Amino acid sequence: MNFTDRIKPTDKGITTYLDELKNLTYQIPTFQREVVWEKENVKKLWDSIYKFYPLGSILVWKTDIKLQNHRHIGGHKITDNHSFSNEFQYLLDGQQRTTSLLTSLYGGSIEGRDNFDPSLYVDLSMENVDETDDEIYKKRFLYWDEIDDKDGTFKRNTGRKKKFDSGLIVKLINIKENFDTVQEQIVNHSEVNQQYNHPFWVELRRIKQVLDNYRLSFIELKGIKVAEVCQIFERINQAGKPLDIFDIVVAKTFRPQHNGNQGFYLRDLIDDFRTTNNSKFLQIDYFDYLQIIALIVRENIEKSGVMNITPTYLNNLTAEQVEAIWDDTKNAVLKTFDFFENTLNIKGPPLIPYRYFYLTLTCYFYKNENPDYDFMKKYFWFNSFHNSDLLSNTGDINDHLSLLYKEKKGEEYNFDRFLIDKEVLRNSSYSSKGRLSRAILSLYSNNNPKDWKYTDRSVIADNFFFSTDKPNLHHVFPSNFITQNPGRNSHSNNSLMNIAYITQLTNLEISDQNPLIYIRDYNQNPNFVNVLKSHLLSSKLIEWSTLESMPENALDLFIEDRVSIIIEKLRDILSGINFEVIDTKATADN
Repeated sequence: MNFTDRIKPTDKGITTYLDELKNLTYQIPTFQREVVWEKENVKKLWDSIYKFYPLGSILVWKTDIKLQNHRHIGGHKITDNHSFSNEFQYLLDGQQRTTSLLTSLYGGSIEGRDNFDPSLYVDLSMENVDETDDEIYKKRFLYWDEIDDKDGTFKRNTGRKKKFDSGLIVKLINIKENFDTVQEQIVNHSEVNQQYNHPFWVELRRIKQVLDNYRLSFIELKGIKVAEVCQIFERINQAGKPLDIFDIVVAKTFRPQHNGNQGFYLRDLIDDFRTTNNSKFLQIDYFDYLQIIALIVRENIEKSGVMNITPTYLNNLTAEQVEAIWDDTKNAVLKTFDFFENTLNIKGPPLIPYRYFYLTLTCYFYKNENPDYDFMKKYFWFNSFHNSDLLSNTGDINDHLSLLYKEKKGEEYNFDRFLIDKEVLRNSSYSSKGRLSRAILSLYSNNNPKDWKYTDRSVIADNFFFSTDKPNLHHVFPSNFITQNPGRNSHSNNSLMNIAYITQLTNLEISDQNPLIYIRDYNQNPNFVNVLKSHLLSSKLIEWSTLESMPENALDLFIEDRVSIIIEKLRDILSGINFEVIDTKATADN
């Protein structure tokens, strides 16, 4: 195909398009958005058509890929599940306009509006006062509930009902399909009396011209792969939700129940799995699940056609492949989430440094009867804290799987050198959501920090029975305190080295107090020193509170101690691995 023919602007008569839709020429994939049908908006739409204003293009994708489709639109059947075709035409953008046009011309039904007829009528006695009149359309285009006077009991509609009975208010579909009959009634109307230039007759001919001559703009996509279609859709439809590859895979792999054969609907499969328990991890994005499935398929099904987890290859997934691996994949995913929550004490996705951990760990746990959790902890913390980004793109995944599979098969394996920079830890930002920030907060959570006041209680919990139990992130040296008492500190108080998990109640109690004061109060509990250890915090806080004074560079000293404590914690976790510490600040100072 010629490159210039891949994206082709074209146009089509409005009634031709709607007739083709009724004749099953076009289909609407189930990933299309729900239609929000409003009477006023439909009237405005027809007013634009009446004035021959452009409506914007309808995006059509021509492809040989079979997708799951809406069976009806506005009560009209638009797909034939028993038909077979070498090419399908899917409406990717324009469903809202299509529904409005189809139902206003051919009637039908609108979801949530029982007993409402969406057929549109035209009042031929409504003349344009001027072309910029933006209100006349409300009276020109009408619905039956604006005409019916209910046998004279609904006085508001009495005048319109008389116009309808005399032929001045006409159903739009009748002008299209029974124009001669409608015209004869107008020509012989007492006010018209066969006057060719009478406004009523002129208006009728204008509406007929609109129906015969108004052309809708189309953009046809042909010979274009799924990934590029998604990109085109997103750029055209900037105001709406982007078209996700997950939506297309769901539609493509859909299989209806037929003659006793089991159906398949990927979205329901994942939604059902999400209800397994109350873990927040189960609510990860559909795209995460899709990539997990694709990687398991790639690794365990020969000649699957899924060579990578990018949209191009995700599109190659089949229902049969998913069914073949799904039960074991569910078990592996649950083991992965259990590892996060109950081994690492990380209670939700926002703290996971790399989302690709979902994929690599699930592959490790897949059909693995004897996972080594000490190895897994090393793997997780090694990659989370390493000075280099080791799992930030799909190209890194194969290297990770190579290591994981060696352990899984009982083969000899080695971690590379672990490198950590003190200066990077010092500068880790409280406001950042980057990989290292999440890793640090995960490590704090992993150490099972205890409540500062009720020292036997864990701050990180699965369920909160009181709102004051919720964990907050707190500046050990409060921001307002540092602002008022800057001292001689070079480090920022927004460093994550100055952050700890505490309960909401404790956070409110501490507020912006001097650390000497609130530490002194909590230190009356003899177990408080162990509480600080559970937060990986320096005991210098207790020393200074006891002395009732602290150095002018107390924040700097505190941060240096916290950096050292974290490094020693990691050194212990990664025992047996070549562990190297550098300090780029010291190098720069020299």
